[in-house]
Amino acid sequence: MATTRAVVAVAYGGPEQLHVVEVDPGEPGPGEVLLDVRAAAVNPVDWKSYAAGDPARLPLRLGLEVAGTVAATGPNVRWLSEGDEVIAWRVDGGYAGALVVPEQSTVRRPPTLPWAEASGLMVTGTTAVHTLTATRTRTGDVVLVHGGSGGVGRMVTQLALLRGAHVVATASPDAHDDLRELGAVPVAHGEDLVRRVRAALRDAGLGPATVAIDTVGTDEALEASVELVRDRGSVVTVAGFGRAAELGIRALGGGPGADPGTQVREQARAQLVELAGDGSLDVRVARTYPLEEVALAHTASRGGHARGKLVLLP
Repeated sequence: MATTRAVVAVAYGGPEQLHVVEVDPGEPGPGEVLLDVRAAAVNPVDWKSYAAGDPARLPLRLGLEVAGTVAATGPNVRWLSEGDEVIAWRVDGGYAGALVVPEQSTVRRPPTLPWAEASGLMVTGTTAVHTLTATRTRTGDVVLVHGGSGGVGRMVTQLALLRGAHVVATASPDAHDDLRELGAVPVAHGEDLVRRVRAALRDAGLGPATVAIDTVGTDEALEASVELVRDRGSVVTVAGFGRAAELGIRALGGGPGADPGTQVREQARAQLVELAGDGSLDVRVARTYPLEEVALAHTASRGGHARGKLVLLP
């Protein structure tokens, strides 16, 4: 195949270190497929990966999740054919026009799910499933979600509600209408949070919170969680890695001392595709960018105010 465009970080630092270059995507080997990438989602781990590190790793390719069309298959590919439309996660170097990926990293894209939304389903969705599995969230639970309007928090909110739980979610006031539409009780984060969460629960006719899922990692969120939920085994964080052990709660994900939940996350892919495909799960895309505007996309992601996924369109 001819060369394709790809994003690389040429040095450690900020988005100014990102460049679009020509690369050879290579040919698919045994059990691999070549994807024509239609959309690549932006995640915080992408820009954190080139904040600092070993210079020997440079230039650094970016991008963990994509959606695209199979352009070619390698030997021993078992269930995909040229022309199939798929979601791929976890991949290496997804910010590109074409990419070789393991067949096992793919699931079929539901035809009802647009390309941009499809590319942004897996990182947030599998993280959300991991949090709900780790806390054993079930019908009747009252779940406190910190950061309910963020990518992971919004997924947690929806999936908890689909399990039959009740959700109280913290978020900025401009996101409260969206959370109400999803079926959650919104609460503004900030001063005196514990009292205001308890008041919101009382006003909604709900009992005490039985589960707390933190997606923001602030002291406010972590301390409120352990004060509001009696069983610390039902409190998890995907962001507050530094204080998790101190507070006696579990950290999940890729941080130091955290449970990566690899098997849980891998097994969640089929469920997520089904729910997103039939409209039960809403993947919100805040904005799309051409590949050349990757620095703008990362600047927006670093700002933390996007109401949904940011997606690159190669």
